[in-house]
Amino acid sequence: MKRTYIIILCFCCLLMAGMETIRACTSAIISGKVTPDGRPIMWKNRDTSNLLNCVRYMKGEKYNFIAVTGYAKNPRSIWIGTNEAGFSIMNTVSYNLIEKKEGEKTGSRNGTVMRRALEICATVDDFKNYLDTLPRPLYVETNFGVIDAQGNGAYFEVDYTNYTEYNVNDPSVAPHGYIVRANFSVSGKLDEGAGYVRYQQAEQEIFTAAATQEITPQWLFSNLSRSFANPLMGIDLKSGLFNKPQTNGWFVEQDFIARKKSSCAIAIQGVKPGEDASFTTMWTVIGYPPVTPAIPVWVKGAAKKLPHLLCVQGDKYSSPLCDATSLLRNQVYSYTRGSNAETYFNWELLFNRKGNGYMQLNEGIEQELFRELYPRIENWRTAKAPSVDEIYQLYDESDKFITEKFEEAFSIPIR
Repeated sequence: MKRTYIIILCFCCLLMAGMETIRACTSAIISGKVTPDGRPIMWKNRDTSNLLNCVRYMKGEKYNFIAVTGYAKNPRSIWIGTNEAGFSIMNTVSYNLIEKKEGEKTGSRNGTVMRRALEICATVDDFKNYLDTLPRPLYVETNFGVIDAQGNGAYFEVDYTNYTEYNVNDPSVAPHGYIVRANFSVSGKLDEGAGYVRYQQAEQEIFTAAATQEITPQWLFSNLSRSFANPLMGIDLKSGLFNKPQTNGWFVEQDFIARKKSSCAIAIQGVKPGEDASFTTMWTVIGYPPVTPAIPVWVKGAAKKLPHLLCVQGDKYSSPLCDATSLLRNQVYSYTRGSNAETYFNWELLFNRKGNGYMQLNEGIEQELFRELYPRIENWRTAKAPSVDEIYQLYDESDKFITEKFEEAFSIPIR
């Protein structure tokens, strides 16, 4: 009976597969009121057809910054980042704010607006003023998420002419201390847009964890960026019911937060009011999140050095870690026969009852890294600000550790 039930669920997923082909991201802002250390966090799981990503340091007109970008030599757009004032920004594309004309591509300036904001904004209010002064039409259709070093955080749902602000510290807006966004806007047309099921999954996970102050960058990666649950269907692949011998270990992708086109996941951990803004930490998963460990980066010292694994090297188009994890993604999505073949994935390869699935092995690597680095970073916050050399040493140790552990676990060298 149980096997029949699972087969029916898989068949339903097969019928639905391939429906959402537009760009899809999932994000959240968590107020410091509900995190264990009192620091706000913004999280984004980026889904895109451009899977080649890296971290870059960029000089700005007023503030320098680090950001996740595509492979262009001098990209005009960024997709999430933080600057030396402790101001951070991200977005999720929205699909229910604007009446589109036939053939019109909206949101063409989403990334350029974010890059400029990192150059000139220090606070959430600065960003609001920036939006007010931009010439119309904006050519933007998105949910911008921002936090600053004063503990402020907000989403701005922005269309070509107007915006609506949602303050994460306002109990009337965010009664439980967080806000989630996917690919629709609350201020947009009802039931239009995309990502409602992903939104529901992130919302219900964060709701519980916020009440018990469990939310950390590591928690966000493990429970959201590597989520294979569909709340509408009432299934969670991690339950073990979808592995051998109940099934043959394959499944169909539909509305999971973790997707084939998930190119990276970022959790920017802000600072408490009064703390040094340079402690703002961008925990960075560059590559397919289920098989990629997180590495912390800071604006301080980034002009001369960032982790080797996260940066473009020479004439390459993406970072070494992104390249290596792409090989694992290709193994997971190895079925290529016929139309919609790309929606099938080898769940048994990612997660299994033996505990040696790619995602399980990666989580072991990441947990060990967090155990080593988190206390050291916390000590920096409470004792003294780290020197640039101490940050560089942490980068070197992280590069070495992940390179060795990754090759040991997956037999894939990282160059």
